[in-house]
Amino acid sequence: MKKCEYCAKEISYHQQYCGDDCHRRANQYYENCDRFSKLFMGVNVVCVFGIPAGLFILSVVKIVGAVIAGGSCAMLGLMLLIFPFPTEGMVKKFGIKKARSVTRIVGIACFALGLLIVGMLAFLF
Repeated sequence: MKKCEYCAKEISYHQQYCGDDCHRRANQYYENCDRFSKLFMGVNVVCVFGIPAGLFILSVVKIVGAVIAGGSCAMLGLMLLIFPFPTEGMVKKFGIKKARSVTRIVGIACFALGLLIVGMLAFLF
């Protein structure tokens, strides 16, 4: 059976969505992806390069490196909470609804890890 693109419920082969609500929400999701994709990619690139750069600087200057690495990780997690745009593979496998939930869970974990890294500074110094 074919699955609804938004909620992943089984539907007939002639439909794309299981109802009008799923159709409206999927269209809203795709509009948000188009509207915020450049911002999402820009912040993602800065954070993904900021984490290893901070870890490299951590070997030389501990405080600055930990702040850069932890801040980048926390900013990446916050971005995934605000803009939960999963990959196309996740959307095909789980549907938009569940893929966004999984992305938000990853965002919460990444944000908590960033806060943990920065919070360790209070105990070390």
